[in-house]
Amino acid sequence: MIHDLIKILVYILDNRNGEGSNPIIPSYMAKNTPISSRKNRAAVLICIFSGPNGELRVILTRRSMKLSSHPGDVALPGGKMDEGDADDSATALREAMEEIGLDPGLVRVVANLEPFISSNLLTVVPVIGILSNVGDFKPVLNADEVDAIFDAPLEMFLQEDDRYKCVVKDWEGWKYACHIFELEAEQGNFVVGGLTASILIHAASIIYQRSPSFNQNLQDFSQLQSTLNLLNN
Repeated sequence: MIHDLIKILVYILDNRNGEGSNPIIPSYMAKNTPISSRKNRAAVLICIFSGPNGELRVILTRRSMKLSSHPGDVALPGGKMDEGDADDSATALREAMEEIGLDPGLVRVVANLEPFISSNLLTVVPVIGILSNVGDFKPVLNADEVDAIFDAPLEMFLQEDDRYKCVVKDWEGWKYACHIFELEAEQGNFVVGGLTASILIHAASIIYQRSPSFNQNLQDFSQLQSTLNLLNN
């Protein structure tokens, strides 16, 4: 399954502007291009591995309660870009190493997604990486940044079942959808929402090449902010 995923993502990257491609895919993939501005830029790692039954799973963390921003929230490994980072992939891999002890040598980066915009107006680039041998990964948590590490089936972020709900929120008079997923894991019960949920819905749509089963009439915050930016330019 992992090798099939690599082939799919490489094909998508090579043909993202081609005619007749899947309507979910065009413009959703980005090359790892040189960075013109590092201010307010961040990257997160969507680290995917094969589960015991062959299903695709993604590594997630719960942010430390010591942090000043979003303490206790579920997040993908990642953070703001440093001056020494060559590109978005370097940022995502460095942050994953610092937060959970994930050796960059174990991860094969296969694609970047187009940036998302966070609620504090950071430009966040999701970087998709493949962990081929999950047994080689020995987590070492940075207690100042991460309280827990767990994993979730990637496909759940396309499914409307008893783990999913949608909350309509308001930002400066504009309505947007906040998708929320509840997950029971060996490490405890977790709630995946906000930007992390939006990124994973987006990534799962590309990887499984289908739209979510739940209603998407309302944009999420990142899509809303992008739309407003276009209208104001």
